[in-house]
Amino acid sequence: MENKDMIWAVLAHLGIHMWSEEGVLRGHDDVMAMASPVFRFDRKLWNEYTLDMSRKGANMIIIDVGEALRFESHPELAIDGSFTREEMEAEIRRLRLLGLEVVPKLNFSAGHDAWLKEYAKMLSSPTYYRVCADLIHEVCDIFKPRFFHLGMDEEKYRFQKCMQVSIVRKDELWWKDFYFLVDCVEKENVRPWIWSDYMWDYPDLFLSKMPKSVVQSNWYYGALFENYHERYNKVMESFDLLDRHGYDQVPTGSNWSHDGNMQGLTKYCTERLNPDKLIGFMQAPWFFVYRGHRGKLFGGNDELLESRTWFEGREGKR
Repeated sequence: MENKDMIWAVLAHLGIHMWSEEGVLRGHDDVMAMASPVFRFDRKLWNEYTLDMSRKGANMIIIDVGEALRFESHPELAIDGSFTREEMEAEIRRLRLLGLEVVPKLNFSAGHDAWLKEYAKMLSSPTYYRVCADLIHEVCDIFKPRFFHLGMDEEKYRFQKCMQVSIVRKDELWWKDFYFLVDCVEKENVRPWIWSDYMWDYPDLFLSKMPKSVVQSNWYYGALFENYHERYNKVMESFDLLDRHGYDQVPTGSNWSHDGNMQGLTKYCTERLNPDKLIGFMQAPWFFVYRGHRGKLFGGNDELLESRTWFEGREGKR
């Protein structure tokens, strides 16, 4: 029977200070990823893009918030042009009128937290815990969401080697901070959601310590779904491991590297995973909202539509 609550989500970036500090470009990244004192946001394109999402079958938008919001609890994190609370609430209402459930994302990975400014260098300290709790509470109060995406991906040195300060939490410290963030979200009666790539390197540890309450988004952006390259084995096996251990999953694809990935991922996971635990799919283009990326942004919406159309129309489903 068709799951009427199936998630068809798009990850979209209002905030973009998740990759590079101000004045520091991380390797191959787009210059737009470099932190700026001025908020860069193409309102016209954003409106067109989100309208296209709703027309192409998306029913959820996950918003990378970061520096896009002028937090009342911590105004020191804002930059010139950040949304006020009232502006963000108005935007949430507009998106909901388009039929999009709005889910906030604050990435607390040490590799993607340039938006935290000086607090990014204070991980695991009393100040850090206080600030994170304040931000999660404020975002939940504004968005009133069903889910809260905490990020937590790619916390490795190789993703920070161009940073002026590189921090990688290991072993119990990573879990201590992660549990703290989960507790902050659950105190708001909201369900936490994360990227699952920690388990690629530590599958047994991940499966023994990860709460079932946390929604999992394992991600794969490749072109091959049969005879895939050996280095992707851990990635693809993670979908099966999460399924066998009873986690709710929203597998995530992207047209960042390969057009057509989303359709392949949807077919692969639909045919392998328990339908009761496969609660949706996410398209994560990883392209920022400015004119030079219009084709990729709208192309991602097209791929999501193709995936949903295949999923809902496959033979024997009715």
